[in-house]
Amino acid sequence: MRRVTVPLPDRAYDVLVGNGAIEHLNDLVPDRVQRIAVVTQSGVPAAFRNLSSHLADRHIEVFEIGVGEAAKSLPTIESLTSSFARMGLTRNDLVIGAGGGMVTDVAGFAAASWHRGTPVVHVSTSLLGMVDAAIGGKTGVNLPEGKNLVGAFWQPSGVICDLDALDTLPPREMRCGLGEMAKYHFLTGDDLLSMELEQRIARCIEIKAEIVAADEREGGRRALLNYGHTLAHALETATGHDLAHGEAVAIGLIYAAELGRELGRIDDARVTDHRQVVAGEYDLATRPPDGLDVDQLIELMRRDKKALDGLTFALDGPDGVEVVTGVDERSVRTALEWFLA
Repeated sequence: MRRVTVPLPDRAYDVLVGNGAIEHLNDLVPDRVQRIAVVTQSGVPAAFRNLSSHLADRHIEVFEIGVGEAAKSLPTIESLTSSFARMGLTRNDLVIGAGGGMVTDVAGFAAASWHRGTPVVHVSTSLLGMVDAAIGGKTGVNLPEGKNLVGAFWQPSGVICDLDALDTLPPREMRCGLGEMAKYHFLTGDDLLSMELEQRIARCIEIKAEIVAADEREGGRRALLNYGHTLAHALETATGHDLAHGEAVAIGLIYAAELGRELGRIDDARVTDHRQVVAGEYDLATRPPDGLDVDQLIELMRRDKKALDGLTFALDGPDGVEVVTGVDERSVRTALEWFLA
């Protein structure tokens, strides 16, 4: 088993990665905790929903949220926090998010909101959650107007990434994790696919941990972790979430490369590199679905949560991936029209 530390000042926490890591869950729970609210979903393996055998002498209640992006919503947060009130959860107790990225996003936001901040531990059961969603403290839910527009920064007290949970993960969910993993390839140049799975996941966590420690609240460098995400989030919303997050990120990485070329930041060879990594090495789709509207996608990208000054993208360039604000809409439109054609 590997231990990766997210080195935040005064609030550092450990991420445990490996087969059987769930056996160490109780080590992440403070002694003062008396009550634990487990937030999970149907479909999460029973070994990761029924956690009482790993949590000594505490009162535990399990709350299942709905499946699908429609359940990643403010009504779900209201329902959860009402449940916390009924069970008597206090600020000295604990929330555990046990599931994929949607579960940890929702559980983290509910914990951040309850009594203005209740500790949370994540038990991540998806590849996407392990390499991205469960790490770094970004929590949130969707609105009809866009993805993850309401949320909070709330760091977990610890994270469990038990690789046994991946054994029953559907192929599409594994591909979603690979979409996020491909992003890290472009941020670092690391050949992640040459590593065995435990090392690969731990390396992605190390990369994210280093960036989060330098910019916890996404004032600058942390936005690099959104490489490929500006179009990805727009695609998810425009398709009614028929396109899953990691699938959309893979497509968004290729669009970001095309836009970078349109702006003169990178050349044809670098765009080819992106296609080779995403399609050739990770075997992911690089084309968006047919029938999408350019104007709608541009409007959705304007609402992106990192759009601080006009259209904002993380884009590759001569010095690597950088955050670029105030990107000219004509260039965005030209690259998008070509990309969708």
